[in-house]
Amino acid sequence: MAEVATARRSRITPERAAELYAAVLDLLREVGYDALTMDAVAARTRSSKATLYRQWGGKPELVVRALRHGKPGSVADVDTGSLRGDLHALATREDDCAMEQNSALVRGLAMAVHMNPDLRRAFRELLIEPEMAEFRRVLRRAIERGEIREDAPALGYVVHMLVGAFVTRALIDDLPPTQTFLRSYIDAVVLPALGAPTP
Repeated sequence: MAEVATARRSRITPERAAELYAAVLDLLREVGYDALTMDAVAARTRSSKATLYRQWGGKPELVVRALRHGKPGSVADVDTGSLRGDLHALATREDDCAMEQNSALVRGLAMAVHMNPDLRRAFRELLIEPEMAEFRRVLRRAIERGEIREDAPALGYVVHMLVGAFVTRALIDDLPPTQTFLRSYIDAVVLPALGAPTP
């Protein structure tokens, strides 16, 4: 099965895939998930719909792969030598403008994820599970450095805290998430919850 998927995906160059992913994200911001169609992606990217289906199988996988491709590097590659440094580095990988756009995009996709089992499955398999595995490596390094205890009660909720802060800033404060807000949140909430050193 993996060989079939590899063969299926080998037809488009990485540069062309990047162009397609950028177009998908633009369309998502413009019309939302439900109104986004493979026809619209094909028209925007001057592709054939058959090529899109052959390469990605359908809209859910194409959308989630576009989201994953748009993320700035691997979480696990961030290693500053301290948990606070790592979390701050992760919070500042994107500038404030990109964070505002992505926050709106995530909020717009939230309902679609709940209503669409295929999209939810693609999110879990292609985005959430790989990101969680990478994030666990960041936390594992902090445990090995002695910064946090392996049995810290909040350990299993770090991602929930960070995603919650990112997504709900607009809802609660009517403001977009910013680097300053996220760094402050990490220092005031996440690190104390883990019993980690704070400034």
